[in-house]
Amino acid sequence: MTVVRRALAGSALRAGALAAAVVLTAGGCSLFDHKGEDTSSTSVFDVKPGDCFVVPKDITVELTDLSKVACTQPHEQEAYALVPYVDASGATDASAFPGDAALKTFADGACAEQYESYVGVDYRDSTLYFTYLNPSARSWQQDADRTTVCFVTTTGQQLTKSVKGSKI
Repeated sequence: MTVVRRALAGSALRAGALAAAVVLTAGGCSLFDHKGEDTSSTSVFDVKPGDCFVVPKDITVELTDLSKVACTQPHEQEAYALVPYVDASGATDASAFPGDAALKTFADGACAEQYESYVGVDYRDSTLYFTYLNPSARSWQQDADRTTVCFVTTTGQQLTKSVKGSKI
């Protein structure tokens, strides 16, 4: 049995964000064709900024692994930041799971704040969006998981190169 590690959460804070959410939440559907891609399964705990991924074909509430590809292959997402959780008071040592709403609020702000330093343009001026993975209650307790993983994402044509410094 696979141990579930992280909850999937998404936000783009733009009018087109709903399309990205549809890609991530449409049960069993994929808007993108991943035939012929050389993917490798990567634990959500091993994701690093600059890693590129295809959107999962089977949608689940919690993910343990992602399909990593070379950024030169067609993909929809690129990790750009790993942000340790900080609560509203600035504390980083939260032992109790803060809840999905608090994590979503944190991730919305933290990922937006990190976007420009990676892509080279503020997310509000970008043609791309962002989404993220937040710790699940289970990974918070079992694995002391306190990190949000931020991803640049597209809702249209797939990416075929890294977006780092691209200013798109």
